[in-house]
Amino acid sequence: MIDISPEQARTLAAIVTHGSFDAAAAHLSVTPSAISQRIRALEAAVGRPVLTRARPAGLTESGQAVVRFARQLELLSADLAEELQPEESRGRTSLTLVINGDSLHTWALAGLSAVAGAVQLEILREDQDYSLELLRSGAAAAAITATAAPAAGCTSRRLGVMRYLPVCTPAFAATWFDGGAAAESLATAPVIVFDRKDDLQDRYLRRLSRKPLEPPRHYVPAAHEFGEAIRLGMGWGMMPEIEIAQDFEQERLVPLATKSFVDVPLHWQQWRHGSTALDSVAAAIQEAARALR
Repeated sequence: MIDISPEQARTLAAIVTHGSFDAAAAHLSVTPSAISQRIRALEAAVGRPVLTRARPAGLTESGQAVVRFARQLELLSADLAEELQPEESRGRTSLTLVINGDSLHTWALAGLSAVAGAVQLEILREDQDYSLELLRSGAAAAAITATAAPAAGCTSRRLGVMRYLPVCTPAFAATWFDGGAAAESLATAPVIVFDRKDDLQDRYLRRLSRKPLEPPRHYVPAAHEFGEAIRLGMGWGMMPEIEIAQDFEQERLVPLATKSFVDVPLHWQQWRHGSTALDSVAAAIQEAARALR
C-alpha cells in the first residue's frame, strides 16, 4: 500500500500552483529545504518521480495523480468541516472548471448561474478535444469534453450533442457559392476558424473532398466575435444550431447546404472523489444541457 501524507500531497500541489520550490515554501510558510524533504519522501513513497525538473516545474503522470488527490482532499475537508461545524461561516467552496467556448457562449452559463450563490468558480476556456489534460493534471475539478472514456480518477456522464451547421451570409453565398458550395468553391472561399485547435471547419471540408482543402482562413478566437465575423460576411464557418435560429428566421445567415452538419458529442467528466459542491455543479450543468440534442 502506498502511504502518502496529506502534507506531502499539498506540498506538491503548491509547487505546481506557484511554479517553484521557493515559491511553494513561501506560500506554505516553511523553508525550501523542508519542501525538498517532503518531495523526496513523497517520491520514495510513490516509488517514482512526481516532478519533471524544469522551470516551471512540471508533473509526471504519478505527480498528476497526487495533485488530484490533494485537490480532492481540499474539497472533502470542506465538506467534513461543514458537517461537523455547520454553524461556522467558511465562505464559498472554490472550483475550477474547463468549458469549451461554444458551450460557455450558448447554454452552460445558464446552468452555472443556478449554483453561483453557493460556490466560487474559475472557468478555464479550452476546446472540448483538449480539455482533459487540465483535468488529468489536477488543474481543474471537472471538464466538458468530447471524450466519453473517463480519465484516470474521474467519472464521465453524457450531456448531449452539439450540432454545428456550415453557414454564411446571403451576400457571401451569392459571391462565392453561386453554383453551390462544392469542394471547388470551398477551396477558395474564405473560412472563419476559432483558433488553430479548431478542427470543425476542416472536419466538414473532409466530408466533401478526398484531398485536403486549404481555403484562406481568418482566426477569430472568441465565441461572440467568431459569429459576428460570419454575420459581417468575412467568411463561412460552423456555428452551433442552438445559436442561429433567429439568424435563419431573419435571413441574416443561410446554410451552405441542406441537411449538412457536424455533430460533437459532449460529456461531463469530474473527479471520482468529488464533494457536495462539485456534485451540485454537475447537476446544474446536466440540467442546462437539456438544451442540447
